[in-house]
Amino acid sequence: MTQDSNADVQEHSLDEPNEPGEFQCDSTSNEDVMQECVGSESSEEINEIDVVRRQAAENHDQYVRVAAELENYRRRAGRDMENARLYGAERLVQMLLPIRDSLEAGVAVEQADIEVLLEGKKATLRLLDAAFEQFGIQEIDPEAEPFDPNKHEAITLASSDTVEPDTVLTVVQKGYVMHDRLLRPARVIVSKEPDGP
Repeated sequence: MTQDSNADVQEHSLDEPNEPGEFQCDSTSNEDVMQECVGSESSEEINEIDVVRRQAAENHDQYVRVAAELENYRRRAGRDMENARLYGAERLVQMLLPIRDSLEAGVAVEQADIEVLLEGKKATLRLLDAAFEQFGIQEIDPEAEPFDPNKHEAITLASSDTVEPDTVLTVVQKGYVMHDRLLRPARVIVSKEPDGP
């Protein structure tokens, strides 16, 4: 083949389109290149990336919402704790107010016989007992019971031949519990074995 025929073949191969099934990629624009140069497998990968991005955006939105809810809950809990600290005894105080009124009325009476005063004190004590009952407060009056260091405070020991050792002989001051919590131990005198002859 001569040099001229070689040039013709070369010129012909540049002008004619490729054979069917043969891929031709001209770089007219980047988008065209992406659409034409990427096969079906790459298109699936792009779809998967879009799905993952959407899922990541949804997860981020959910995280932001949960973080906001948690912050709101923390603030509410803080307010509730502060209110409980400031006003937790409100109901108890409301129960104690009639007791104070009763005591005040008793003090205001200038002349009254002992029976009237005693009846007023008993009425006041009943009001106080009702308030204690409302709040689950019970008294500890352990006379003649075995000494319990969890609820009783021994202030002294006394010899006794009538009761077993470590028994409460006398309650000097009653104790109180609120539900299962000890508010104040009962102050007691506890028996011990009699002294020798």
